Amino acid sequence: MKHFIIYIGVLLIGCACGQRQPELRNGDLLFQVGAESAMSEAIATATESGKPLNFTHVGIAIIGDGADSVLEAVPEGGVRISPLEEFLQQAARNGEGLPQVVAMRLRDTAGLAASVRRAGTCVGLPYDYAFGPDNGKYYCSELVWESYRTPDSVRRFTARPMNFRAPDGTMPRFWIELFEQLGEPIPEGVPGTNPNDMARDPQLQEVGRWF
Repeated sequence: MKHFIIYIGVLLIGCACGQRQPELRNGDLLFQVGAESAMSEAIATATESGKPLNFTHVGIAIIGDGADSVLEAVPEGGVRISPLEEFLQQAARNGEGLPQVVAMRLRDTAGLAASVRRAGTCVGLPYDYAFGPDNGKYYCSELVWESYRTPDSVRRFTARPMNFRAPDGTMPRFWIELFEQLGEPIPEGVPGTNPNDMARDPQLQEVGRWF
């Protein structure tokens, strides 16, 4: 019986070691297929790329001594630093129950440390439900867009006209009701960013995934 227990223990350790765990570096971008919610569904519908993975969230990896975390902008709390494990738990699962999160890294990391520090100064600021530029609030990819710059302060990612409509051209009820509550027009066509576009920028290369 003792040998049987030891054998089971070895199997469990082997399984844990074999689980995909990307070797992250500070400033890597973590793209997440978000768990089902009204907002993630609305974002996915508006930004669908036709690719197998439809990212609805992105965060910045903050790598420490055994306490890896993610700097992110979320509706529940605005700009904050979350434990990496919590970030992974918020992701949608694949068929094997693993979090659908992909780690990507800038090919040219010049100015990356300053970019991460810049993002860190935004901790505590509110979430940008209005998806508007230069309003002191941030949504997830906007935080990256604003923070990630070259050494001469040029933004690394391009803002493009935003789309909130479904593929059939209709405006989802979620956006109509949200912006009615905000008392603001839907910023259709206003320059902005989204995780799907950002994840496919040629400046980035995939360095690992959890599934």
